[in-house]
Amino acid sequence: MEWLRLLILLFTFTNHVSSWGSVAAGSRWEVSQLTRELMDSAREPEFFDWLKRVRRTIHENPELAFEEEETSRLIRSELDSLEIGYTWPVAKTGVVASIGSGSQPWFALRADMDALPIQEMVEWEHKSKNPGKMHACGHDAHATMLLGAAKLLQLKSKEIKGTIKLVFQPAEEGRGGAYHMIKEGALDNIQGILGLHISPEMPVGTIGSRPGPMLAAAGRFLVTIHGKGGHAASPHLATDPILAACLTIISLQQIVSRETNPLESRVVTVGFVDGGQAGNVIPETVTLKGTFRSMTSEGLYYLQQRIKEVTEMQASVHRCTATVDFMLEKMRPYPATVNDEAMYKHAKSVGETLLGEPNVKLLPMGMGAEDFSFYAEKMAAAFFMIGTKNATFVSKTDLHSPFLVIDEEVLPIGAAFHAAVALSYLDNVDAVVTH
Repeated sequence: MEWLRLLILLFTFTNHVSSWGSVAAGSRWEVSQLTRELMDSAREPEFFDWLKRVRRTIHENPELAFEEEETSRLIRSELDSLEIGYTWPVAKTGVVASIGSGSQPWFALRADMDALPIQEMVEWEHKSKNPGKMHACGHDAHATMLLGAAKLLQLKSKEIKGTIKLVFQPAEEGRGGAYHMIKEGALDNIQGILGLHISPEMPVGTIGSRPGPMLAAAGRFLVTIHGKGGHAASPHLATDPILAACLTIISLQQIVSRETNPLESRVVTVGFVDGGQAGNVIPETVTLKGTFRSMTSEGLYYLQQRIKEVTEMQASVHRCTATVDFMLEKMRPYPATVNDEAMYKHAKSVGETLLGEPNVKLLPMGMGAEDFSFYAEKMAAAFFMIGTKNATFVSKTDLHSPFLVIDEEVLPIGAAFHAAVALSYLDNVDAVVTH
């Protein structure tokens, strides 16, 4: 009878395998059907025209960090028209909307709203109306795509198995708006979160990310070197802070080149130098500003310590003094952006269904920084880049460029991707978490 028991066990195992396979196939079919429906809805002419109107309105009225009053007002107006409830203000100008049952699980989608202090150089009908300010990092598109997701999700609100939070965040550009959103409790009890950022280097219709570490931890520094002014013809009677500043800048580069393991990624860059009024006068002070970056928190702390030591010692060598300000309150250092592997795989799978496997790219690590990292420290997070490049556009392809142009075809793609990731997460939350 032993053979009979073995046969029964084999039969039972085979049935289980068949059952698992059918469930997986069914799940894939449901996700595929869902993403097609969402994409079809987002690409309907009326929907797409609305997305473009919203994006262009935001683009025309750029506002800097923690000043996003009109942008926040527009977002709330659109949410009101969709009959979606929200909390406001959060972190001064932020908005957090809710769609679904209000019960757990909670999943979040995030977009930033702030612009940059850049004068737009692109001549078009919807050019920035605020001199010296521009959406040169795509936050106008980010907010629009999230509003598009809100509209798609509201159409399916009765089918949502939990709650989706829509996080419209201020002050990503150097001011750590995400930190303040978390500090005020806006993201308490959220299990997972997705963030999107445009990439003008990737073709529209593609997305990309990577599991684990993706973007660097980053901080800023402000150095003031104090000397003794005097006439250029009598340098021995002065104490030259320009000479001290020059040697300081060179020495700071050696922290990476001579003190860092070549297999580790770190950066120290001085991007601003100010001092002096005339070519024949030695000034009293010179000011330097820069950034330091690392793929680890330990590396960032090491750079911070060495920047202070090197600067103070180089100033002393040249008979000057130096103060180093890391601007910890105004420009809080950002942690590294680290994607949760299970959340990354979930979003990647949705992206492959939405756009096709070849259009979901594995990106290399980068030394750019994002305050989405604060969310990634607190919950399972996935941060993806979404392509906006169109080969027919004559456009400089860098973020933070006054010539930035994006292909608005990205708007329905981003809206559908946001919505599909959130809905499918809530439908299969246990599978995603234990993936």
